[in-house]
Amino acid sequence: MSQQIPTTAELNTAIIAQLETAFGQIVPIFPKAFLRVIAKVLAAVLVIAYKYGGFIFLQQFVQFASTAETTINGKKVTPLIEWGHLVGADDPAAATRAEYIINITVTSQVGSLPFHTQLQNASNGVTYLTLAVVPLDAAVVQANIRAYSDQAGGGGKGSIGNLAVGDVVSFVSPEANVATNAAVASEVTRGADAEDWEVYRQRVIDRFRAQPQGGAPVDYEQWGETVPGIINVYPYKGDPGIVEVYSEATPESCGNADGIPTGGQLAAVLAAIELDDAGLASRRPISSFVESYAITRTGFSVVIAGVQGGVDLVGMQTRMIAAVTQYFLSRAPFISGLTLGARRDRITVSAVAGAVQDIADAYGAIFSGVVITENGVGTITIRSLGMGEKAKVTSVTFT
Repeated sequence: MSQQIPTTAELNTAIIAQLETAFGQIVPIFPKAFLRVIAKVLAAVLVIAYKYGGFIFLQQFVQFASTAETTINGKKVTPLIEWGHLVGADDPAAATRAEYIINITVTSQVGSLPFHTQLQNASNGVTYLTLAVVPLDAAVVQANIRAYSDQAGGGGKGSIGNLAVGDVVSFVSPEANVATNAAVASEVTRGADAEDWEVYRQRVIDRFRAQPQGGAPVDYEQWGETVPGIINVYPYKGDPGIVEVYSEATPESCGNADGIPTGGQLAAVLAAIELDDAGLASRRPISSFVESYAITRTGFSVVIAGVQGGVDLVGMQTRMIAAVTQYFLSRAPFISGLTLGARRDRITVSAVAGAVQDIADAYGAIFSGVVITENGVGTITIRSLGMGEKAKVTSVTFT
């Protein structure tokens, strides 16, 4: 049985029919007839009740729970977060602000730079604030700055505030005894965007599927993935008493297209595995020592040979490249007792050829075969991913 929400017009017609049955006569056709006006009012009220009831029904399922804050009887709730709380999942990871150390050229070694002096980067439009008073007692002095605001109204949080060493920030208002421009010397904290709602939803679903086990692989995965910017954690049993944890970050949070976490993120993963929200060492077993590593990303080259026929050759090749790229990016390590669903830790020529075949069929084309080369060296037929290893495509060519 499929429950469909009736429209206002359908409810209006049904109410009029019921009134005619109850009164034993036809309701006058005039639009302003009393019973027709009442029917429209009741239909409007009932359709709201239907929609509200449908909304409440969907909140019973994590897959469809709303991410919008809702006020009911004076209480503000976000249904998906409430589901997360029920199974012990933390709130969605909040966005973090970028922080850097800059070199400031001093033109006259007198006085100091005030606390919360404003600087701005011309490329991203983000305003940064100094975090302490800086004495101007050398030709070049250093100051810590943190992203504070941006033109999109995001308060400077997230990857929008990220800079590279050598980037220039300028004082918003002229400051005495210093040059207008300053250069980024080093990174303290890289900004990370807030956790995507669908990523958080999957984290809650995974928590339902794999309840905490007091130090099982799933626990290390769930603890590590609470760190802002960390999207995948792969724990392995190392030497006796050692758990090796490999982490993958979003490219925006780590500044690396391959998702290789920064040293700060790896340290944060280690801290998240050690300490709970109250700062107590209540998580990892006392007998386990944890080592935090970054994933590795192995590159593969793909050659699609003998492509013939079909229509829109350029469009077909574009789709083939996209399909092959997505196939390799979807490969992930397999961890017994932790990985859910189909295994994705093997790269096979037959699977890549199948993805290409689907697109060739759609365009009415044919091809003679697929060749995969690892790091430009030897060809492979089947390749299994190792500990903390992920894959990517470095090139797709057609011959």
